Amino acid sequence: MSISVVKTSYLPPLAGGWQVVALLSVVGCLNYLDRTMITTMRESITHALPMTDAQFGLLTSVFLWTYGLLSPFAGFLADKFNRSRVIIVSLFVWSLVTWLTAHATSFEQLLATRALMGISEACYIPAALAMITDYHRGSTRSLATGLHMGGVMFGQSLGFLGGWIAERYLWTDAFNVFGLIGVGYAVVLFFFLRDSPDKESSLESGQIEEKVSFWSGVFGLFKRRSFILLLIFWGMLGIVGWIIMAWLPTYYQENFNLSQATAGLYATGYVYPVSMIGVLIGGFLSDRWSRTNPLARIYLPAIGLCIAAAGVFFAGSTGMLYLAIIGFMLYALTRIFSDTNLMPILCMISDSRYRATGYGVLNMFSCIVGGLGIYVSGVLRDADVNLSIMFKLAAVSMLLCAAVLLLIKAKMEQVKL
Repeated sequence: MSISVVKTSYLPPLAGGWQVVALLSVVGCLNYLDRTMITTMRESITHALPMTDAQFGLLTSVFLWTYGLLSPFAGFLADKFNRSRVIIVSLFVWSLVTWLTAHATSFEQLLATRALMGISEACYIPAALAMITDYHRGSTRSLATGLHMGGVMFGQSLGFLGGWIAERYLWTDAFNVFGLIGVGYAVVLFFFLRDSPDKESSLESGQIEEKVSFWSGVFGLFKRRSFILLLIFWGMLGIVGWIIMAWLPTYYQENFNLSQATAGLYATGYVYPVSMIGVLIGGFLSDRWSRTNPLARIYLPAIGLCIAAAGVFFAGSTGMLYLAIIGFMLYALTRIFSDTNLMPILCMISDSRYRATGYGVLNMFSCIVGGLGIYVSGVLRDADVNLSIMFKLAAVSMLLCAAVLLLIKAKMEQVKL
């Protein structure tokens, strides 16, 4: 199946496009704050609700599994119905579940709230990114996506607030506070968040309900070789990201004799701020380059992954702490170019009616293989495989990811640009 690609001329965002990015960045911040917040209050939670380490780990696992498996269906809802309503309902449910988390009195109840959280968050990301691309049609698309990713990363970097609140007050206070904030913000979105005019007119005329079908969309996506290549690319990159995120604090602690607190600070305190800079640089460069080269959004992530691979390989080889920090900062800065451009690439190779569905499928696959990657890396650790070797393998994997991106480029060059 051929893919129609045209050179990108400068197309300004639709009216309200940047307002939509700003509004959604706050939702992304809240969503990802919840994901990391619970991990920072482990001691307080396990003291209040006795559980094993395996059970505590299951709290995150059940969220990830639910979130990943439901992502394609949640994305389809955003393609079939009003994207803004899906987002508002998602945030409202997220807020209620966050508030319910504070009232859990047993491990089983807490586990149930994490599964419900996976459902609510699965409905957000595909709808949000599809809505951003609806408003940003041309050479602002990558930057707009990157700014939203910046909000997501800011939320991740605020995860320490959970531990701070739990240590000084009660672990339940954090969930009560952010649950109420979410409800209030859902009311704000109800009055200010609107679908793009094209999407609303399609809904009013009944075109989308008549034409959009979940299974037709999924089968249509998998008929495109470029989508399968993008799925492989995102899955491999998911494995790399989860492994580095999971084991970087341990690597700092074991290789450089740091305390747990210091190693944790080095593993997160440098990564997230640099990644936030990376999404802005990656988005800006992609948009500018795309004005003269329609494949810029493929070239830039591929270049970024080559630089990131060199940084991780170097960081996994050095015995000097500051050089390792520099290497992982380089990874954080340039690997994120892929996140900034994933949705824009998907828009280039997929049916416009199934953008959110397609992103949901990519999200599901990445979550599944990323979880498997963490498990396999744990098995390797039990077999006394050095983390330096695992990071070097991760560097090689990023080079393979860059090669897969170039295969997508080759497929697209088979048609007239």
